[in-house]
Amino acid sequence: MRDLLRREGLEGEIEVDSAGVGDWHLGESPDRRSASAAAARGVALAGRARQVTAADFDGHDLLLAMDQENRDALVALAPDAAARAKVRLLREFDPHAVRRGELEVPDPYYGGPDGFDIVLDAVEDACRGLLDALRAPPRS
Repeated sequence: MRDLLRREGLEGEIEVDSAGVGDWHLGESPDRRSASAAAARGVALAGRARQVTAADFDGHDLLLAMDQENRDALVALAPDAAARAKVRLLREFDPHAVRRGELEVPDPYYGGPDGFDIVLDAVEDACRGLLDALRAPPRS
């Protein structure tokens, strides 16, 4: 998403953050296979893993999950109904994924040699859809 925003000249307009629901990778850099697959597309992955907190619901308009299990964990962490309404699956923003009923980003760790490329394709398509949704005039 950061790369898409950069290419669209929107870096300062939309804030992007990343966090996980578990604590098993705290402080670690992105997976080297993810970083390598992204670099092959000209995208640099940076940052260190951190865990979602209840404060994230106050500081963000959307909390996007890659799969239903993580979505459910975010909903359980949300302090109230307004916070729960901020939780969505990322692929809900990809109309093709919605039509196919494929709303979860597959886990690249078990997706074979091209698993990370498949994930990047899914995430890029969903991010394009998310940006389109953010640009759309509000519905009345």
